[in-house]
Amino acid sequence: MRLKQLLILLVIICTNTLVFSQNKNGLGSWNILNITMKASPKWSLFTEGQIRSLSFYDEFHYYELKFGLTYKIKPNFSVTTGIGDYNTYSEGGNFESPIQNNEIRTWFQVNLKNPFDYIVFEHRYRAEQRFTSNDYRNRFRYRLSAVIPLQGKKIESKTFYLTAWNEISLLTKNLFFERNRVFMGGGYEFSENLALQTGYIYQYDYKINDETGRDFFNIALLYNFDLKQRGKHDFHPSTND
Repeated sequence: MRLKQLLILLVIICTNTLVFSQNKNGLGSWNILNITMKASPKWSLFTEGQIRSLSFYDEFHYYELKFGLTYKIKPNFSVTTGIGDYNTYSEGGNFESPIQNNEIRTWFQVNLKNPFDYIVFEHRYRAEQRFTSNDYRNRFRYRLSAVIPLQGKKIESKTFYLTAWNEISLLTKNLFFERNRVFMGGGYEFSENLALQTGYIYQYDYKINDETGRDFFNIALLYNFDLKQRGKHDFHPSTND
């Protein structure tokens, strides 16, 4: 129990230091609604919507909507395919014209979970095909995440948990690094169907002639249900971003 208390304190200190060191205009918002529908023990579908702002709930500049299908090969091994619509507007206002990028994106990914005592690590490998308003691009993403329950050894109804992840994005053109994202936060699973998750995201973008960083307050509502069963079922909180 002492280790869990130490982890809680560490995350709270790091999150507060990072978030409150930013001024209001430097901290944006990143809002997610994720719905997962389990069709069978092997198959599940999901839909996810996002809206983001560059200031704290002001200067909204981005939204996306996507759908996907996951097949569970083994309990800790699954594959996912999806398609989404992604829209980025000019900075300086709320959905300011002109639109900077309208994108249709498809992807295929492999998901591997590694339970270690009460911590669940997840590796996500994704290959994206991006049909943008400017050109066609390929991108590869790798995300390592960890989820730690704060009560007991697994996440179940009425459980608080900590979660963190780091993701890198690589482009195929010139084989250069595009982006790194870091998330730290936590959540609460109200039931086997519903969880609320919040935290801090730092996004670092690398461009040939420019280097930028972005900070976001993140909040996600995760709804999960089984299309065939009304009883309890496994629910491991995770977003599909």
